[in-house]
Amino acid sequence: MTKATTTNSGAPVPSDNESLTAGTQGPILLHDHYLIEKLAQFNRERVPERVVHAKGAGAFGELVVTGDVSRYTKAAVFQPGTRTESLVRFSTVAGEQGSPDTWRDPRGFAVKFYTTEGNLDIVGNNTPVFFIKDPIKFPDFIHSQKRLPGSGLRDANMQWDFWTLRPETAHQVTWLMGDRGIPATLRHMDGFGSHTYQWINAAGERFWVKYHFKTDQGIQCLTQAEADEIAGKDADYHRRDLYEAIERGDHPSWTLKVQIMPVAEAENYRFNPFDLTKVWSQQDYPLIEVGRWTLNRNPANYFVDIEQAAFEPSNTVPGVAFSPDKMLLGRVFAYADAHRYRIGANYAQLPPNRPKAAQVNSYSQDGAMRFAHNASSVPVYAPNSFGGPHADAERAIDDGAWAFDPTMVRAGYVTHREDNDFAQAGTLVREVMDDAQRDRLVANVSGHILGGVTEPILSRVFDYWKSIDADLGKRIEVTVREQLNG
Repeated sequence: MTKATTTNSGAPVPSDNESLTAGTQGPILLHDHYLIEKLAQFNRERVPERVVHAKGAGAFGELVVTGDVSRYTKAAVFQPGTRTESLVRFSTVAGEQGSPDTWRDPRGFAVKFYTTEGNLDIVGNNTPVFFIKDPIKFPDFIHSQKRLPGSGLRDANMQWDFWTLRPETAHQVTWLMGDRGIPATLRHMDGFGSHTYQWINAAGERFWVKYHFKTDQGIQCLTQAEADEIAGKDADYHRRDLYEAIERGDHPSWTLKVQIMPVAEAENYRFNPFDLTKVWSQQDYPLIEVGRWTLNRNPANYFVDIEQAAFEPSNTVPGVAFSPDKMLLGRVFAYADAHRYRIGANYAQLPPNRPKAAQVNSYSQDGAMRFAHNASSVPVYAPNSFGGPHADAERAIDDGAWAFDPTMVRAGYVTHREDNDFAQAGTLVREVMDDAQRDRLVANVSGHILGGVTEPILSRVFDYWKSIDADLGKRIEVTVREQLNG
């Protein structure tokens, strides 16, 4: 027997084809409740898209710890031999839901580990740095990368205006305009926690830490021309590639590594180690292997598992805490707040966000779309005298204390001897890139500038690149002026 179509309440419906009308030519009747249910549901089947990172792809996987970092953290997820289910969402930053996967843009790299101590989220990008170092600048930055309010078009003039007025963007912009600005696939790019986090071991010792996900497939990138061609043929190229690779059993993997800095070394390090626009030297702090992370299962339903997935840096576990990284501290508030707006106050109860290996004992209650609840015998308040859960400081997440001056100020980071907005971008150009990569960088930047940058911003762009590297800046200026002068 074939299955009968039903209403959302489970009752069989009389027709998939015809609405209930008054005669064959009369009006549709309002009491055709299945028609009303169907149309009303259709009108509401989209939630607001993410303000940033709207276009993405995702999959489930597993982290297997192969190294031993127990001397640095007591987090259960990172103990030797531990296996932990996880979820990842890759994304572009500025594009909307329908934008091409191959636009030149950083890629979000958000990972959720379903640990025995609660969910741990590492919410980063495929670059180890970011454009800004203080969260108060973030809305302005995103507005400059989105669309003009009048025409509704993206605008190179607006982008470069912001970048050149914020020299701290130089390192990330150099990454973005270089070869790694457009990964060949989501499988062929590295991921980074980007921020500085804090690890705490069983003895209470504290360390600063940075996460690196090194692709086992090798780094592969697209040229601008290749990316443009693919964008016109298959806007979902990266999403399709990831899904099809996992479906055929070609499970992509990354080696999770960390850099560890003893807390005592941070104050006198060469530059401020909490500045999100900087990377730590791997000569000073070599990569330490944690484990192998593999993606082995596609979502059963993209909307349920990926579109409703909510990643937030505030999801930490015992042994993992925050640092004085201002962008991280701003995101601790902003991400959870964004989820409450986009998918509701009870977003943590949705399937991809629910803890899978830990029990929830919370006094949260009610609100729209809530379906999980405590037993009626559990009190709804704390403290109580009836056996309800109570806080346990010994088992709890550590607050991650660090020393700071309690005086309220509006100021940047404490300056270290090598703090300079252009220095690491210049090192990337001169010491990491080869001649061919520098040639492509000149072509990428020049092509982007010729997309509509005008004076006085144009001259500032040339000065910006000359501050990164004098020779590179001159080459960009010559290339652009020759094109503009015909």
